[in-house]
Amino acid sequence: MNDSPEISFDDFLKVDVRIGTIVDAQPFPEARRPAIKLWVDFGDDLGVKKSSAQITVHYAVDELVGKQVAAVVNFPPRQIGKFMSEILVLGFPDESGEVVLVTADKPVPKGGRLY
Repeated sequence: MNDSPEISFDDFLKVDVRIGTIVDAQPFPEARRPAIKLWVDFGDDLGVKKSSAQITVHYAVDELVGKQVAAVVNFPPRQIGKFMSEILVLGFPDESGEVVLVTADKPVPKGGRLY
């Protein structure tokens, strides 16, 4: 059963989801829940944006660089501890509720918008 309200196509267009490439990943031991700091390159128009992601169950810091991920890029920045998160990297919960990142199944140009 889906309890989400119905939205218009114009509502969907307000959410700017882009593909970017992780260019740096660092442990985030100060986070309340285990997390990794990410720097994601969205190409010339948007540049590199930062995010904190609770993805430590399925991903190690050293395997993330070079991975393409989807993210919402038009949320306001959010302070997470001493780290300013600028984007929301997207994922789906696995059977245990742990995050599995949304990626493209083939390489695509950085900064491409979801449609």
